[in-house]
Amino acid sequence: MTPAEPFYAIGDIHGCFELLADLLRKLDPGVPIVCLGDYIDRGPNSAAVLHLLQALPEITCLRGNHEEMMLRFLADPTGAGAGWLRHGGLETLQSFGVPVQGDPVEMRDLLETALGAQTIDWLGALPRFYQSGNVVATHAGGDPSNPIEAQDPDFMVWGHPDFARRRRRDGLWMVHGHVIVPEPSIEAGRIAVDTGAYASGRLTAARIVPGGVQFVSVQSTAATV
Repeated sequence: MTPAEPFYAIGDIHGCFELLADLLRKLDPGVPIVCLGDYIDRGPNSAAVLHLLQALPEITCLRGNHEEMMLRFLADPTGAGAGWLRHGGLETLQSFGVPVQGDPVEMRDLLETALGAQTIDWLGALPRFYQSGNVVATHAGGDPSNPIEAQDPDFMVWGHPDFARRRRRDGLWMVHGHVIVPEPSIEAGRIAVDTGAYASGRLTAARIVPGGVQFVSVQSTAATV
């Protein structure tokens, strides 16, 4: 693999603020950082994670499917967005001080106020991929048969059924999160770094350099299940 410059890719954070803060302290200063999405839900401190990432504009933050679900909830809390509450949205609401019982429209309105327009705009503008040389970072991989510039954006955020089964033929390496792995791995052009922070208490980054990958993890004993 030949990135244009070394960079770090951080796996799914899911509201684990303390793990994120610990991991950032372990990374080499001056090396670009890309976060692979899923900053919210399931873990206890989604609000703190979003506030920290917004305060660090030097970090490139990609869109994950949990950010996509929350945006859908904000747009349509009783329709397309209703499922978010069943997939970690309740924990995010709690982290923003929003009551988790009652009318979804009222919860949406309170969440909008708690987030603020600046954060909502930031979430809506999150890119779906980052490329450095022949290494591409996305949340969930993508369609291995299509060029990056021709991808259906949903495949980068939600995944594609062929992503884990077929290697790309264009020489690109894909670094991704979305699917929890017991150990970070490098296999068939894919670099997987989602070590399930909210459940395992372990958050991982990959330091991607020309010719190789080095993994950096932090561990907490206070995992949530």
